[in-house]
Amino acid sequence: MEAGQPSGILSVDDLSSLSSTPATTISRWSFVVSQRFQHFLDKTVPYILYRWIACLIVVLIYVIRVYLVQGFYIITYGLGIYLLNLLIGFLSPQIDPEIHDGPSLPTRGSDEFRPFVRRLLEFKFWYSITKAFCIAFVMTFFSVFDVPVFWPILLTYWVVLFVLTMRRQISHMIKYRYVPFSTGKQRYDGKKAPSTDSAL
Repeated sequence: MEAGQPSGILSVDDLSSLSSTPATTISRWSFVVSQRFQHFLDKTVPYILYRWIACLIVVLIYVIRVYLVQGFYIITYGLGIYLLNLLIGFLSPQIDPEIHDGPSLPTRGSDEFRPFVRRLLEFKFWYSITKAFCIAFVMTFFSVFDVPVFWPILLTYWVVLFVLTMRRQISHMIKYRYVPFSTGKQRYDGKKAPSTDSAL
């Protein structure tokens, strides 16, 4: 502190030294890293096939790891429950017609066209699955997560849970007449259908 300066006021030198403390440096660095990672994720949005291929590679690496170690079944079970939850969000409409009184999905050909909007978008679905498998893979390197369990019971319970959940979801889709996939749906690309009069 300079002579004659009040004790409660910081000088310019003191402010510059405070702005370069380890905490602010780490905060600045983590912000830059997260910004670059988000930029990379944004650039992958249009490449749906390549993203899912990368996700399948991550899944395969995790499966091989669990198979070779012959353990960490409780992590795999938790991962399966989480994936089931993501799948339900991916197959469900954003606005549930069961609890919403507003405009519903079209049920007749004369109804206004409303595209199916998912509760969990495809990109977030892919990102959540990939991130979950990466976290589970890292957890397999810590023996504290290797809880000894009889894995056939966990597998049976998961299959029963999957069947019951999907049956409820399919009955919901039939009741409110929506299909969460665009495969086989009529597309409108602006081209006119060929006229039968022009052939005469």
